[in-house]
Amino acid sequence: MSTLEPTAAPRPLVEPTPGQDKDEAIYLHLHTAIFEAHLTPGTRLPEDALSRSFGVSRTIIRKVLQRLGHEGLVEIRPNRGAVVGEPSVDESREVFATRKILECGAMAEVIMRATEADLKALAAIVAQEDAAQKDGDRPAAIRLSGEFHVRLAEITANGILARTVSALVARSSLIIATYGSPISTSCRHSEHTEIITLIRAGKTEAAAAWMAEHLDRVESGFAYSENAPKPPGLEEILQRVAPRVPRKRLL
Repeated sequence: MSTLEPTAAPRPLVEPTPGQDKDEAIYLHLHTAIFEAHLTPGTRLPEDALSRSFGVSRTIIRKVLQRLGHEGLVEIRPNRGAVVGEPSVDESREVFATRKILECGAMAEVIMRATEADLKALAAIVAQEDAAQKDGDRPAAIRLSGEFHVRLAEITANGILARTVSALVARSSLIIATYGSPISTSCRHSEHTEIITLIRAGKTEAAAAWMAEHLDRVESGFAYSENAPKPPGLEEILQRVAPRVPRKRLL
């Protein structure tokens, strides 16, 4: 298991944007680091090291870690502190089974509500994902792949559905980091393009079937093993993370 060794930071890693709380800025920074697999599953997150790095009290760090824990991205272990979540094989399979139920079932609503602006926004995400894959930018490819699926859920204007899918997508990033092979870092952008085509054509059943096949293909690239190797994590990796400011969502 990797660990974040406590080291002194010359300045806080993040500064809140206008109107943003300090804990929100730290949350976004850590969320990005975990989602993009900079901080890998099993990496220890000592409160003292993080409070020093971010220039805040351990109380604020504890609050942020608890929030990430509630979302399943961090595990709070009694008497051992927090670590980046390590999804089991069974849990990983359940996450993708649930995603298929929700995302396939949402296709009818997506097709009914999707506007041309929505489809153009989805296509723009796919184009960025394609560029990230060609550049070998694994973190960006994972993030954009997840963004595509979350954006589809948001089109339904069902806040509960969108939040649930968003949480499952974030959890999927840990699964990819734990069990993903080098070629299964994210979804294939061509499959995302095909889903857009089916939505535009109003083919509900075909879109739902393609989404199911798409998620199956992603999962088929995983090397499920309870002993999957964990690359080391380092505290200075946080210095390289640029947290993404959430877009305005239909929630």
